[in-house]
Amino acid sequence: MENEIKKGKEKIELKLIEFERARAISFSQRKNTLLQDAEKLAKQSGYEVGVMLFSPGGKPFSCASTSIEDIIGKFLKGKLEDHQRYHVEVKSIGFEELEDLRKDLQTLNKKERR
Repeated sequence: MENEIKKGKEKIELKLIEFERARAISFSQRKNTLLQDAEKLAKQSGYEVGVMLFSPGGKPFSCASTSIEDIIGKFLKGKLEDHQRYHVEVKSIGFEELEDLRKDLQTLNKKERR
């Protein structure tokens, strides 16, 4: 025993479970653990956490530190604000470039007139 080499945690290759029944059993076992871990993370960190799962049969499962609808709403609102902010930045950059081109064109026109 003293000469044994310990490997520690071995990396497990993730791949689709071939047999449907085995996949359903694995989902059932892992679902509870995942939902418990999400709840634990929310309690320990004070963050809003939401998890939505759909079983192979299409049945929905969810766990959230507050209402899952509230979390989805905040997420979508944040995405919308990011999207709008991006377009404002791109729009202002585009206008700045157009203004620079306009000035260059005016300069070239003045040089041609001389």
